Amino acid sequence: MSITKYPLPAFYFNVSWKEGESVPFSEVSGLNVEFEIIEYRDGESREFTTIKMPGMKKYSNILLKRGVITDGNTLFNWWNSAQLNIPDRKTVTISLLNEKHIPVIFWEIKNAFPIKLDYGSLNAKTNDVLIETLELAHEGITVKHAE
Repeated sequence: MSITKYPLPAFYFNVSWKEGESVPFSEVSGLNVEFEIIEYRDGESREFTTIKMPGMKKYSNILLKRGVITDGNTLFNWWNSAQLNIPDRKTVTISLLNEKHIPVIFWEIKNAFPIKLDYGSLNAKTNDVLIETLELAHEGITVKHAE
């Protein structure tokens, strides 16, 4: 008897760093990697085209978004701890959870540090939640699936 597998929903996740300190976010983006393309043509090649091969990996910055809360200075404190040429690097783990609250996919972000902290617009004509966005630079992503 085979078990039907369904795609995982993307709305139930956890973001943590520093010995499991978890910070709630409403959105995570930038979990991608691509190869820079190297084009090469040998001088003796009889074809007038280049060959293409994968070069160095290139990672996008990670964007973490959440609603501002009154007792939540965690992001600002991390941002504020960075000094010129001495960022406070952390390993950030983003876990996709299943319906039983068990992590099934992990994205481990290597040597992440904040490069931008943005607070949304203040507007007296709306009743929107104030959103803060933390942008992280990093040195690599490792994807792991739970077994």
